[in-house]
Amino acid sequence: MRTWIRNGLLATMVEGEAPYCGDILIEHDRIVEIGTSVHASEEDKVIEGDGFAVMPGFINAHQHSPMSLLRAFSDDRKLMDWLDRKMLPAEANMTPEDIYWGSMLAMAEMIRSGTTCFADMYIHMDQIGEAVKSAGMRASLTRGLVFLQDDGGKRMGEAIDLVERWSGAADGRITTMIGPHSPYTCPPEPLKETIAYAESRKLPIHIHLAETKEEVVKIRDRYGVTPTEYLVDLGMFDRSHVLLAHAVHLTRKDVRLLHGMRGGVAHNPISNLKLGCGIAPVTECIRQGITVGIGTDGAGSATTLDMFESARAAAWLQKLDYGDPTMLPAGQALRMGTLESAKLLCLNREVGTLEKGKKADLILVDLRKPHLQPNHNVESLLAYAAKGSDVDTVMVDGRLLMQGRKLLTIDEEELFGQVRHRAARIVQGI
Repeated sequence: MRTWIRNGLLATMVEGEAPYCGDILIEHDRIVEIGTSVHASEEDKVIEGDGFAVMPGFINAHQHSPMSLLRAFSDDRKLMDWLDRKMLPAEANMTPEDIYWGSMLAMAEMIRSGTTCFADMYIHMDQIGEAVKSAGMRASLTRGLVFLQDDGGKRMGEAIDLVERWSGAADGRITTMIGPHSPYTCPPEPLKETIAYAESRKLPIHIHLAETKEEVVKIRDRYGVTPTEYLVDLGMFDRSHVLLAHAVHLTRKDVRLLHGMRGGVAHNPISNLKLGCGIAPVTECIRQGITVGIGTDGAGSATTLDMFESARAAAWLQKLDYGDPTMLPAGQALRMGTLESAKLLCLNREVGTLEKGKKADLILVDLRKPHLQPNHNVESLLAYAAKGSDVDTVMVDGRLLMQGRKLLTIDEEELFGQVRHRAARIVQGI
């Protein structure tokens, strides 16, 4: 059966294409027709689009989904204090089953707020993979690698196992990356080995970079270079596609060094704001031709996984930083959370825009709300006024994951029961 989305306001996120009223015809997992003259039939399933904006689902370019179990547990602390005294001890208490339910909680929130795909870096990735299969989302999964202690190759073995077991799983909805955690947790030799493995398998690399001033100081003290220069010197950007999470504290020289890189930056504005990390040089990166997408980071730091809020924060931060309201306009902020994020995950040929032949990963946003009326400019409404709770319908691979605000692949009652007792046990005594 085909699905016909009829008479919606289509915000396709195709560069240079203004939103317009039209139809989308979906067959199996793909868009087969889109425009003002779609040829549908009476047998097609109809979703009425009148009163709704239809856009690609958001793509969260950097996440730690199980950290949803630690939401609001350790707020208003400096990052290293937050990490060392609260997050790491709590994460040490997590079982594989906790990881599964924490990622299911994140996915319920992401689906409800219009995210269809995400990039995740964590441990116990088999459990996250199973959760992705069950929830029906699209994901790029990465086993985070910290090389501060010799574990006999256990972490790297788990990363390789993830690649071998999960690449292309869940009907192709799961892809994988290699994930050295950060420059300050990865000394040169193991990091070079990780880069070599990624190159040999033609795998993207997902790594945190220059999130805090403290990291910059650590790397400068150890190696006499910036974190970016450290990665450049080790050859990370020579042949690999690299997703750089955060990239807050980049010098102008750092930005120039990243010019021409494969991949780009996952900007996490709300997490950076809340932890007081700083304002990433997003505009300068874009000027240098560097792809910049948007992520939320984990709910343990950002609290919210609502990509509408993250896109809005990204735009407003650049306007504030430059003292110029023309910086990072609404349409560009939305494309950062859709098409540009898709580029970071190497998925832009399949998702990130609404186009004929692409995967049917899309959302319907209910514009029949006081805060979304009148509609002078739908991109401005979506970027500056819409909320995750305005999302009515979510589809991935042509399959409905939510319709009429009702989740169709996740039992929320069971989920909340699991989350309550697991979260309480994890943080007890910390």
